[in-house]
Amino acid sequence: KNMCVMSSILLFFVQNIKQVNLIIEQGNSSAKVAIFANGQLKSSFVFKHFDVSVVRSLFEEFDLDQGIYSTVVDVDPEIASFLKGKLRFFLFLDENVKLPVKVSYRTPQTLGKDRLAAVVGANYLQPGMDLLVIDAGTAITYEVIEASGTFVGGNISPGMSTRFKALHAFTKKLPLLNEPEDVLFIGNDTESAIQSGVVNGIIFEMDGYIDSLRIKYPSLLVFLTGGHSFYFARKLKNANFADINLVFTGLNRILEYNVEN
Repeated sequence: KNMCVMSSILLFFVQNIKQVNLIIEQGNSSAKVAIFANGQLKSSFVFKHFDVSVVRSLFEEFDLDQGIYSTVVDVDPEIASFLKGKLRFFLFLDENVKLPVKVSYRTPQTLGKDRLAAVVGANYLQPGMDLLVIDAGTAITYEVIEASGTFVGGNISPGMSTRFKALHAFTKKLPLLNEPEDVLFIGNDTESAIQSGVVNGIIFEMDGYIDSLRIKYPSLLVFLTGGHSFYFARKLKNANFADINLVFTGLNRILEYNVEN
């Protein structure tokens, strides 16, 4: 009887051990960091300046156990070395890392890590479904993953801010504008014409992809992520989920999958 009680107590503590994961996504102009505990996002940060002193401060605040480091710029060897020395399990995301999805992309070495992570995140949240992941940021990416768990590929087009900047930069007189909260269908002056053209053009583009893909995948679910995800989620007729943390979720899933395997 005592052995059964001890086993139950031990099982309780084992089940309640917190695995605290450090997720680092380093981009061109900033680094995004998330802390996951037992599969749940607990905290997130954005750092314009990111070096080993910033990473060290995270260890002072959190009892970190495992971590994944994803970067689109050159790897900081000091950061990588520090993480390897501090974490029980450390993973650097490259094309050789084991993934919980099958990748059919012809050039996996050129596949953006944020694109890959978003796909993994969507597949983790909605397994066994045909999915389209739209990441609305500086670029707009469209990624398709089938119910079998196969990532078949995607498309890349200019993002909303990029389109506004391009119209201003490559014309003589068009002003540099930002997105309006409410957009006209047909502009009635130069500013509203630009805003309507950019915003409605993206809406038609997104809805067009969704409608076309649903011919092949009738049960297609659509995830929106990226900085402008909630802006377009309110305007699209076809979006199912808006999740600003989808890339974090995917990176955490990749880390956990490699820990398990």
